[in-house]
Amino acid sequence: MDLDTVRTFVAAADAGQFQEAAAELAVTQQAVSKRIAALERNLGVRLFTRTARGAELTIDGQAFLPHARELLRAAERAVESVRPGRRPLRVDVINFRGSASGLMRGFHRAHPEIDLDVMMLFEIETAINAIRSGAIDASFRAVVAPGRPLPEDIESVRVIDEPLQLLTGPAHALAGARSVTVAQLVGHRIWMPGIVPGTEWGAYYDDLVAEFGLTIEATGPNFGSDALLDTIADTPALATFMGEHTRLVWPADHGLRRIPVTDPTPVYPHSLLWHRDNPHPALATLRTHLAATTPGHDAPGTWTPDWVRPR
Repeated sequence: MDLDTVRTFVAAADAGQFQEAAAELAVTQQAVSKRIAALERNLGVRLFTRTARGAELTIDGQAFLPHARELLRAAERAVESVRPGRRPLRVDVINFRGSASGLMRGFHRAHPEIDLDVMMLFEIETAINAIRSGAIDASFRAVVAPGRPLPEDIESVRVIDEPLQLLTGPAHALAGARSVTVAQLVGHRIWMPGIVPGTEWGAYYDDLVAEFGLTIEATGPNFGSDALLDTIADTPALATFMGEHTRLVWPADHGLRRIPVTDPTPVYPHSLLWHRDNPHPALATLRTHLAATTPGHDAPGTWTPDWVRPR
């Protein structure tokens, strides 16, 4: 059903005259008559009776009027649901326990008036397609893998470099260290079953291994962080890497240790991605907030792969 004809019908019913309805809608009286006639043909009934005083609703017109008003209200609600600034800002954080989730919590504390939808997508291609289709407004992604540049309509800015820490159980050979150098990690087994080939984090850890001669194993199924923590706690020969801002809780009897890595400190570069034509006003607010509250990147004594763009 053509909403213009429904809107014209309601305007004519309220005005009681086609001429006044035409003035309200900024169209000609002939256009009003044509729209009403088209609506009557569509419904198969007469909606108005012409009188000396103007146009009066027929019984069918009176019956249709409240439904016509509801149609227009429903259409307005549909438009409002996607109008920039009227719907929540939709942001992908990859992992609800990771650094990006913490950044969004900080944004929410600073701007509680902004409605948010925070979600978790897995692959970068899925996130980019969601940005381009308008399904989400922005995505936190670590890096763009070498040879896979972003599409031209996708903008990005590097927002935070997250230092990696070594996580060990209490019986691990390095468990008592206050910090460890990258060179000290050579020969130790670092177990990371969450690494998936072809992902941006997979490319990052491939380069970390190649640069420093580390042993990172991604063997076995990934049962999630709880199973990873249980295994690390119980296996003296295994350790894992964890982002400094990753929030995890483990039982006190696990005795896990989070140990800073130095000389250099491998950092995981997080960027914010969005569509260059996205008009949502809260997106600009988010970018301004991140620029003001996150530290810089490429600090002395840190390491990232050569192909990470200095954005």
